[in-house]
Amino acid sequence: MGGLVTRGRHAALRACGGAAAGLLFIAGCASGGSTAKGDAARPAPAVSAAPPAPAPEAPAPTAPVLSLVPELDESKQPKTAAEAAALLSRLVIEADALGPDVVRSKPFESAPGRWPVLDAGCVWQTEGLPPDVLATSTRHFHIPAGDGHGRVQINTTVTIHHDRRESGWETARAMEEVLRCPDQKLREGEQLKNLLGNSVYRGEQGNNWSEDAFNEIGTYVGPEGGEPQRYLWYQAQFGPVTVAVAGKNAAGFKESTLTTLVVQGNSRMIAQAKQALGKAAG
Repeated sequence: MGGLVTRGRHAALRACGGAAAGLLFIAGCASGGSTAKGDAARPAPAVSAAPPAPAPEAPAPTAPVLSLVPELDESKQPKTAAEAAALLSRLVIEADALGPDVVRSKPFESAPGRWPVLDAGCVWQTEGLPPDVLATSTRHFHIPAGDGHGRVQINTTVTIHHDRRESGWETARAMEEVLRCPDQKLREGEQLKNLLGNSVYRGEQGNNWSEDAFNEIGTYVGPEGGEPQRYLWYQAQFGPVTVAVAGKNAAGFKESTLTTLVVQGNSRMIAQAKQALGKAAG
């Protein structure tokens, strides 16, 4: 719209006699053009010479945003399932990386060689690894009920692909799943409701920590009943690796505290991925 207005204004100036008619344009080209219908014709006012207005000050230069994403060393990318498993062992985290009150859950780790899939009915299933996944691991943690709050659940996931194109597609599919299924069934008695997702590529909206970031929020309905609680998912990508942390809140537990734990776990894993696969500085 702004471009059309500008082009129209330049055309009007040319019609009124070129650049010298600039001031007259504001008055509707009163010296030689037509007035609006119903307005009485009147002579153009005298224009006295005036000093030119001072040029606007140039905006102060802003410091470039420091990128926390190193250059990927493609020679370090795993090429086999065995190499991916070795890398995976360097990226997964333990309970103490999430917080002092976090402990392991039972079962603790997902079965090797299995992969979660959201089916056509918006129900989560597990299947064998697809061709683009070399290795993946999901770990289950929780904060026991106590101090006036219920049991808080936290899951961490690390997935290793052949390259960043494949990991990028995983992030894209995560967004597609939210759009397709804003309500999802995790297992019998557990559901996610009213999910909303947001994907932020490197350099967008202050993302200077990963090549691509994705997060979703919604509500978690557990088998124990009660009011729905906040659900969070934070995912980040570097090269062939995606890392993610999910949090399911409980009554009496601060949402801000859960967000801190989820972000802290995500930050730890993506930092380890960059350390393992990034080119050394200098």
